[in-house]
Order: sequence, then structure tokens, then C-alpha cells
Amino acid sequence: MGFLWFWLVAVMIVGYVVLDGFDLGVGVLHLILPRTEAERRATLASIGPVWDGNEVWLLAGGGTLYFAFPLLYASAFSGFYLPLMIVLWLLVLRGISVELRNHLDLGVWRTLLDGVFGVASALLAIFYGAALANVLRGVPLNAAGYFFLPLWTNWRPGVAPGILDWYTVIGGLVAIVALTLHGALWLTIKTAGDLEQRARGIAKPLLGLLVLLTVASLIATIAVRPASLDNYFHYPLTFIVPVGVVACLGGIWFWNHGGQPVKAFLASCGYLFFMLAGACWGVYPSLLPATTGAANDITLNRALSGPHTLAVGLAWWGFGMVLAVGYFVLVYTKFRGKVDVEAESHS
Repeated sequence: MGFLWFWLVAVMIVGYVVLDGFDLGVGVLHLILPRTEAERRATLASIGPVWDGNEVWLLAGGGTLYFAFPLLYASAFSGFYLPLMIVLWLLVLRGISVELRNHLDLGVWRTLLDGVFGVASALLAIFYGAALANVLRGVPLNAAGYFFLPLWTNWRPGVAPGILDWYTVIGGLVAIVALTLHGALWLTIKTAGDLEQRARGIAKPLLGLLVLLTVASLIATIAVRPASLDNYFHYPLTFIVPVGVVACLGGIWFWNHGGQPVKAFLASCGYLFFMLAGACWGVYPSLLPATTGAANDITLNRALSGPHTLAVGLAWWGFGMVLAVGYFVLVYTKFRGKVDVEAESHS
């Protein structure tokens, strides 16, 4: 049951990153890509019907984490309290900016909320990447399973690191570039005309930068946490994960260059999946590694709830997933097709 719940939580986190990831990417691009009010409306309309639903996966993942691995939930919230509160406020600001930008017919009002939407989206992407890097690097857990992290110390990983160091900064950069590229590929599917062409054009340099950052992040992870390779050497078949990362990066270039936006976007989804799956496999069976020694790691068996809780939770999880997947199929089917930029100019 522990193995099963580990991967169920991982799947929901991957689902959130893949789905809300293009929302965040579109938010970042909203600052620089549209040139007219009609294009800004079209950009927002491309995610308007789905952005809030995509965030359901974040709530589902957090809720599942709470009852499946309560020790991990308690420890993570104790040490990451400040960044989690910042993430909460950034999510609130994104929602407010999207919903309220058109409530007043004032250019300065729209410009302000467009800026809030873009900056909040960019900061969320960076925080998510840095958070994952913190987990991979490890945190200074004590024997009771709690820790405290300042925002930064000497910018170097070690026994007593900060939330930000050179390694977690790399994680944040990988995340913002990957999700911005993900958003650009989404816009090539949902928009048309000049806006679509600019989205396709900006995807090319973003992809080149992502390749460099991906290589840098993999080298840095091995340097900071050599044990992240142990599972791969014990189970060589799982080297398919880094192969999948490379194949997806190649697929993004090939299909974006060939004008096949749906395939390029799916390749981007695959890249995010393989990167996150690789990170999970690199720490398994630890859920939160400790920089203070392996004895303080929060492991799968140490954090797991009781068997009755997990059995009942599995039944309700299955029911909830059927509803959630049905809702997503309905929404994405109903709002398929491109956004009409010309129609948005008359909105």
C-alpha cells in the first residue's frame, strides 16, 4: 500500500504540473507576447475555462498527502511554512487578477492586474522548482521529524542550507523555462494568426535554454545527492526515464518546427512527466531526505498511515478520480478549438 500511495500522490502532482503548468506559462507570456488588448484577451481566453479546474489537482494532491503520509505533511508544513504562505498568496493574486481585470474599463486597471498575473505566475513557477530542488537536496530534519529553513544562508548546499542556494536556484530556473515553454506550446494550439506565430517563435529559444538547464540540473543533482542514482543502478530498466527526457525534448523541437502543435505540446507534457518521475525515483523510498543523516530521513514506512485509513481512502480516491477525470474530459472537449482573436477585439 505504501508503494501504491507513493505513486498515486506522485501522479496527482504530475497532473497538477502538466495541467496548471501551461496556465503558469501563459501567465508569464502574458507579460511579453500579446501586443494588443484583443491578443491579451485571447491569451486569457485560451486558459479561461480551465485554469481554476486545473488547480483542483493541487488540492487533491495536498489532501491525499495529508491522510496517506501525515508525518511528511506535518514536517513539510513546519519547515516550509514561509514559502507555502507565499505560494498561497501568489495563487490568490493570480485568481484575483484573472477574474477582475475586465470589471473596470480602465487601461491602468488592466495593466496593473496583467502585471500581477504575470509576475505571480512567474514567481509560482520559480517557487515550485526551488521546492522540488529542496526535497531532492534534503533538509535539516531533526530526530523528531521537524526542521527550520531560513530563506538563504551561504548559498551552498550542506548540513544547514537555506531554502535558496545555487542548487535550488537552478531548480527554479528549470521550472520557469519549462513551464513558459509549455505555455507557449499551448498557445500554438489555442490561438491563431500573428499570436500563434509569435508563440511558436518564442518556443525555439526557450527550448534551447531548457536543454542547457536540464543538463545542468542533472549534473548538479548528481553532485549534490549522489545517492539519487542508486535506484537506477539497482533497476537498470528505469534508465528509460532519462531517455524519455531526451526523446521528449527532441519531440518538442521536431513537432514545433514541423507545425504540429498538439504533438509538440504532448511532448512537453512527457518532458514534465519524466523529469518529475525521475525526481521521485531518485529519492524513493525517502519522501523527505535529511541533510543531518539518513537516520532522520522521512521514509515511506515511517510516514505511512494505518492500513484501515489507506484502504478506505483508496475507495474514496477512486470515486473522486472518476468525477475529476469526467469533469476534465467534459470541459476540455467543450472548449476545444482555437480562440478567435478578432472576436475578442469586440468583447
